[in-house]
Amino acid sequence: MTERLITPGQFLFGGCGLAAGLVALEEASKRPTVWGSAQYLSHAPLGSEVTVSTELVVVGRSVTQARAVARSEGREILTVNAALGTGTLSSDRPWVEMPTVPVPEDCPPRQLPRGMGESIFEHVDARVALGAPFEKLDGTPGPAHSGIWARVPGHFEPSAATLAIFGDYVSGGASQPMGRRTMGRSLDNTLRIATLEPTEWVMCDIHMHALANGFGQGTAFLWSERGTLLATASQSIVARFWDPAPEDLSSGR
Repeated sequence: MTERLITPGQFLFGGCGLAAGLVALEEASKRPTVWGSAQYLSHAPLGSEVTVSTELVVVGRSVTQARAVARSEGREILTVNAALGTGTLSSDRPWVEMPTVPVPEDCPPRQLPRGMGESIFEHVDARVALGAPFEKLDGTPGPAHSGIWARVPGHFEPSAATLAIFGDYVSGGASQPMGRRTMGRSLDNTLRIATLEPTEWVMCDIHMHALANGFGQGTAFLWSERGTLLATASQSIVARFWDPAPEDLSSGR
């Protein structure tokens, strides 16, 4: 576990865990991902070693149903269930539409709070395309719909693994409707692949559905720069505030 794979909390970033499971399953099955879903069970801290084992449970003519299990220091860290394969029937367009947003170059960089250590966010370029930047959240509730352009510099061929990482941006999406910076610990992460095409930037079109009893849920549509739907991602998260409320800051708490 290196700093390129971890959260600011210094443990495995959930999207990277799902990505590792999908890479292993695609290699084992020799088929592309249709969908994959990770259940996160424990943490793998910085400096630890993670091993991924695969099981091809059912191998059909066009679809393989499979499972990957990641373990670290004798503990099961996460389990990925997935279907992999190809078919023939296709529509000539998606049945949802990409939001109208500025191009990445016209969007401000996504800034994280100061004082955090090295993490995956140092290696992913993210721009705020829709919604308020973290530093401008003042406690005023906003829309549950937000958007982030994201890229791994120099990487132009999206894969299920890359999209699994971008899909994990849903975990921070509750900040917009709450009007305050939130952090989310992923309980699950599901990725459904639509069409893969070359693109430098991916639009993470995030829709939060609910936050109740400390648990949030949301979905992201992942779009290419030219408006092709690459995949959808959904998550359940344990949510909490990342910073004090404005009134706490003004009172010195």
